[in-house]
Parts: sequence; C-alpha cells; structure tokens
Amino acid sequence: MARALRLAARGLYTTMPNPRVGCVIVKDGRVVGEGWHERAGEPHAEIHALRAAGAAARGATVYVSLEPCSHHGRTPPCANALIDAGVARVVAAMRDPNPQVAGNGIELLTLAGVRAEVGLLAAEAHELNPGFVSRMTRGRPWLRLKTASSLDGKTALNNGQSQWITGAAARADVQRWRARSCAILTGVGTVAADDPQMTVRDFDIGRQPLKVILDSQLRTPPTARILAGGALVVAALDLKERRAALSAAGAEVLVLPGADGHVDLPALLVELGRRGINEVHVEAGAVLNGAFLAAGLVDEWLAYVAPKVMGDAARGLFGLPELSEMAGCRDFRLHDLAQVGGDLRLLLRPL
Repeated sequence: MARALRLAARGLYTTMPNPRVGCVIVKDGRVVGEGWHERAGEPHAEIHALRAAGAAARGATVYVSLEPCSHHGRTPPCANALIDAGVARVVAAMRDPNPQVAGNGIELLTLAGVRAEVGLLAAEAHELNPGFVSRMTRGRPWLRLKTASSLDGKTALNNGQSQWITGAAARADVQRWRARSCAILTGVGTVAADDPQMTVRDFDIGRQPLKVILDSQLRTPPTARILAGGALVVAALDLKERRAALSAAGAEVLVLPGADGHVDLPALLVELGRRGINEVHVEAGAVLNGAFLAAGLVDEWLAYVAPKVMGDAARGLFGLPELSEMAGCRDFRLHDLAQVGGDLRLLLRPL
C-alpha cells in the first residue's frame, strides 16, 4: 500500500478534478502490475495495473489507495474490471467520498466473491486528496493560505516593499504548492500593489491553475498581467462598464454580493466546488487573509518564515479586530515543519 501511495503521488499535479490514486497488484509474493491515475479522462490506476499484470492478475491481491469506482464516468467502472480480471482480494486504503461510489465499489466486489477490505494507511491516503475529499463531503474546495513573513510576523515594509522576504529556495517551493492546486486566489489589493502573474513557473505541468481575483468593486485594471490567459474576477457589485472592460480583456466576471458589501466568501467556495476545483491556493494581503480566517474558511496555513526582523511599523499577516482576551485567539496545530533553504516552512491546520 505504501508503494501504491507513492505511485498515486506521481499524479499530484495532473489528475484534477479527479483524485490521485495508485494501485499495486501482488501475486505469490511479487508485484505483477502497478499503475497510477495520470489525467482526468484517461484510465484509472487499477486499469493501468491490470494491463501491466495481464493474466497474472487472476487470483492476485490488489492494493489501491482509493476504493475502486463503481459508476460510469468518462471511464468504465474499475470494480467491474477487477472482477472480470479474476482478482481474489482488493485492499483499499480509504472509501471513496464521492456519493456515486461511497461503498458501492466494495459492495460490488464482495457480491462478486472478491475479498474486499478498507482502511490500510487510510490517513496517508487522505493526505493525498484533501481537496477531493473536501469537495465531495463539504461541497467546497480545500483552502490553503500561503504567507511569507519575517520572524516578527511582517509581510511587507510600511511603504509596501516585500521583495524578497524569503529566499530563492522558498520561492521555488511555493511553485510546487501552486502547481498541485486547481486555483490560485488573490485580492485586488495584491494585484494593484504587485501586478503579479500568479502562474506556475519553473516546471511544466501541462496546465495552469485557474486564477481567481476577489475584487468587490471591479477595480482590476484590464491591463493587469494576471488576466493574461484568462481569469475569474469575483465582485460584490455589478458595475457594467467595468465588467465589460474586464470581459473584453479575457476575464470572466462573477458577482457574488455578501451582506457586508464584500464578496460572499462561502458562496464563492461553493461555486468553485461546483466547477470541480479541489484545492484553492491563496496568496493575498492582510485584509483578505483576515477575512478568510474570520469566516472559518482556512483549512491549512502554509507559512514561510524568514530569519529576519522587519520592525513594528511593517505590515502584518492578518487584518483582524483587536482582541481583549487570550481566549479569542485562533489556535492552530503544527502539521509539518521543514527547513527550505535558509527559511522555515510551517504547515498548520486549525484546531
């Protein structure tokens, strides 16, 4: 199963909106076939492994990181393919959270006389697909908030300068997190200050994540670099002239007004989930960071910390109201810690 999970990770950047899945077929103590899901619309991991195994699949044990599918999508059901191949046993790391499967694959195998088990390395399998699980169970993507700050929690000098707080190795590492995401989201303040591209650079994954700009009053310039190749601009007000200008620049404009005059953030995540977005990578300023945190929508915080001090007047991480007591603090637990070049990378999740 550990091998199946390593195979699944090879699809980290390419399978969306599908989950990352790996499969290993074992017979008489040796691996006779293996495979992983590479791209949506192409054969699933089990099919690649069965093709590699050929006749040796009969009577074999199949280790797969996600319950075999039981429904017709863009490809036929993998559970049926395993039954037809005559496998004796299927071990799945976790059940498929997709309501169209959700135990049906295991039931189909069992009814056909195949021994089926679920739960081996389930936590590790879940870590490969937090966005897919989130979209299937909550109807919205997994939201990862990325920040880069000094030791004293500052993201830019008071005059707006921020290049570069972290080193080259940390900036390259961010590209990999962008690449595994389905969408990269920022705010109009960041667009105005930095004119970023918000693309995956340095290595080719055969696609670019959807670029999403939160812009309540449609202040994004039609000449902004982030609009190149298309982007989704989400507003709270439907200002027709500005909307027409952005549309002419190649952007899609979506109006989702919230009660406070800003974009309705929960509604936005539901809409992104409806579009098949599994993981959203947020790179924004303190105002939008604070809004996502205050709304309880941050699933994971990817924090890069540089060993430097920028001073009290520099800009902070989150725009949040002042607290009067410690009980009001938002608590996180440390999920992972690594040194990247000369900086630290912390992966945190809300308690």
